[in-house]
Amino acid sequence: MTQPDVNPPEQANPGLLRSSAVVGSMTMLSRVLGLLRDVVIAAAFGAAETADAFFVAFKIPNFLRRLFAEGAFSQAFIPVLADYKTQGSIAAVRALVNRVAGVLGGSLLLVTAIFILAAPLVTMIFAPGFVSQPEKFQLTSQMIRITFPYLMLISMTGFCGAILNSYGRFAVPAFTPVFLNLSLIFAALVAAPWFDEPIFALAWGVLFAGIIQLLFQFPSLYRLELFPRPIWDTSDKGVRRILKLMVPALFGVSVSQVNLLLDTVLASFLPTGSISWLYYSDRLAELPLGVFGIAIATVILPNLSVHRAAAREDHFSAILDWAMRLVLLVGFPSAVALMLLAEPILITLFQHGALTPADVAMSALSLQAYSVGLVAFMLIKVLAPGFYARKNIATPVKYGIVAMAANMVMNFLFVLPLMLWNIGHVGLALATSLAAVLNAALLLRGLLRAGFYRFQPGWGVFLLRVVVAVAGMITVLWWITPEVAVWSDWNWHRRILNILGLSFVGVGVYFAGLILLGTKFGQLRSPAVD
Repeated sequence: MTQPDVNPPEQANPGLLRSSAVVGSMTMLSRVLGLLRDVVIAAAFGAAETADAFFVAFKIPNFLRRLFAEGAFSQAFIPVLADYKTQGSIAAVRALVNRVAGVLGGSLLLVTAIFILAAPLVTMIFAPGFVSQPEKFQLTSQMIRITFPYLMLISMTGFCGAILNSYGRFAVPAFTPVFLNLSLIFAALVAAPWFDEPIFALAWGVLFAGIIQLLFQFPSLYRLELFPRPIWDTSDKGVRRILKLMVPALFGVSVSQVNLLLDTVLASFLPTGSISWLYYSDRLAELPLGVFGIAIATVILPNLSVHRAAAREDHFSAILDWAMRLVLLVGFPSAVALMLLAEPILITLFQHGALTPADVAMSALSLQAYSVGLVAFMLIKVLAPGFYARKNIATPVKYGIVAMAANMVMNFLFVLPLMLWNIGHVGLALATSLAAVLNAALLLRGLLRAGFYRFQPGWGVFLLRVVVAVAGMITVLWWITPEVAVWSDWNWHRRILNILGLSFVGVGVYFAGLILLGTKFGQLRSPAVD
């Protein structure tokens, strides 16, 4: 039966804030389960050699997924898809989807096969410090062979999710990461005892999660009548446009992921546990980043692309301004709270079972260092799409290279002195944060200079209100937070009640301060266009 040559109906636009809330709530569920997952893993495996090995084996495909699928690919694919939607028919959109699925899927299959065969070499490149530890090196190589197909599965999941996001179906892609967390929790609690080396259960859990996540996208694509039927055709005009945009985009919005991977490489030379300490602290720093920063970025990119395609420049600038205000409204107090409560939060979540108080103290230091760059990480997520929606790749590439070079220099400036106190991993986290600050500043300056963005009225008053409200939150939290030493003596019930109480008080004081200072939250529901 011949399908009608019209685009599938887009979901009624509920507004950017509501769409962001949908993505944010789904992501919040995923992140909460992610914290539970990490609590379970920490209790079962701590920061031992086997945990370090798994985190490397998981980070490599996860890094490449963020770099290619969620970074360069999404930023290149969504604007091109927006053009096809605006200017073409559903037949043209289907043809693009089919050919992109074929080229992307085929390329990922080849890359996955190569990495599985060359697993020891991959370990040597990404964790060179393990070479002097034969058992740890072999364990990492074996788990890479199990986890690496996750790259292909989750990248295709990201491709499907990009299609759904472009048509306003944000909920399914945002909910999908839940399956990874559930799979790893099941692996650690149920499957691990059945393995001679329990850590292998986590590696198989990653692979199983990738399969489920991809299958979960299919029904929604069927309903859109855009289920991909892969065709290998690198000569297709749309595919070539995407590939042309992808190559330089690798150094754009994904630069923070490259910096985090460099941390793993250098941490492999540091004392055992350093990789795990960085992992646990990074996971907490990513909670506000994932719930708010990525949620806002997910929603604005398709909207920016549509407004750019329709030449609505005022709307384009207003969306960026709206996104920046939301990032600062949420990101700044989140970063400060993580700095103040780093050790109590980590004690509450992770100081159980195999993870020791010393491990928690080390993780707290790197969490505080990551918090320095939290707002910058979030701003990168919303500023970089301002270039990619306009297919301007060269500018963020240049900024990404500058930030990456600065990160490498700062790694050595900070790590070497801090190694004297056995806290070299803190230097890695601080260098990553400061590089993110530099990258975000360059992106903002570039948008302003190019005329792609201009500040809307009211920024001075807005910033003053946020700073004063955060100062009030700091004062109250500093006054009521118990000494760190007593947290370890409490049982887990009391820890949870206290950390929840502090969180509610902090949020309440912050938003009460904003209201008393005259903030009108209704104005933040949607971008204001001059």
